Amino acid sequence: MSRATSDGSTGETAHEADRPGATLEAGYVETNGIRTYYERRGNGPPVVFVHGVVMSTTMWARQLATLSDEFTTVAYDVRGHGRTGGSPVEPYSIALFAEDLDALLTALDIERPVLCGLSMGGAVVQTYAARHPERVAGLVLADTFTPGPLPLAGRLAFANIRFLGFLGRYVDYKRLNRLQMWVGNRLASGWAGDEVTVQTLVDSDPRLPSHEFSKVTRATAAFPATDLDCSGITAPVLVLYAAHAPAGAREMAVAVADAFPNAPVECVAVPDAGHAVNLDNPSFFDRTVRAFCRRVAGRVDA
Repeated sequence: MSRATSDGSTGETAHEADRPGATLEAGYVETNGIRTYYERRGNGPPVVFVHGVVMSTTMWARQLATLSDEFTTVAYDVRGHGRTGGSPVEPYSIALFAEDLDALLTALDIERPVLCGLSMGGAVVQTYAARHPERVAGLVLADTFTPGPLPLAGRLAFANIRFLGFLGRYVDYKRLNRLQMWVGNRLASGWAGDEVTVQTLVDSDPRLPSHEFSKVTRATAAFPATDLDCSGITAPVLVLYAAHAPAGAREMAVAVADAFPNAPVECVAVPDAGHAVNLDNPSFFDRTVRAFCRRVAGRVDA
């Protein structure tokens, strides 16, 4: 399968060629001073996916294909990642990433999507929704976090993110990611998830320069200390967390759910999954997200 790009070129990559379903549209749009790479499939109510640190659109390949039979599915590479690449802006922040998302939705003419973010992507989704509550139909927040006090496990996790950002100046972040997953799964069995699948995706993506990796990790680590008010969000929220998560991570999932006092919130554990729940148990993830999106769209047989 070839891909059509916004600049008229065509090409094919391994992860695109393996995708079934609706035709893939892929290319670049101008967003907030950068060229953002995106992929879009299907027709129907829009669902937009936002990836985690050092990942890209590739982590959502299955979801874009599987859900495109009844939804318009979109994923993009966040500033500093993948084909979008970096920028001279200093520093990065989750708020900046949310502004980029706003520009992307405008450029692609997407109105009132369900926004689905994992880890860092969940922080971007929350920030966008808090700023523009009327522009979202629903939120899916997977293995993510929200501003506020953190349990011990959360404080250790964010200290680790800051430490990795520092080490990234001297050690390739792809090696760091491999080591981090290995250690995580030994400390809490299954927590880091499928090491082979995640590392394969990280290794296949364009390499982040060390200064970009540092800016991204600093932005993510700073998010829990930001002032974010989600009380204006009334759209439905689905919070997903890994069943293999340690207790502290489950506490963070509860904190995410509690951050939406005026929204209907459902909190679901993803069985047989670590941090990258959509990769570790894609069948359960896809069914659950599909059912949620159908309810949001008002389909009575959901």
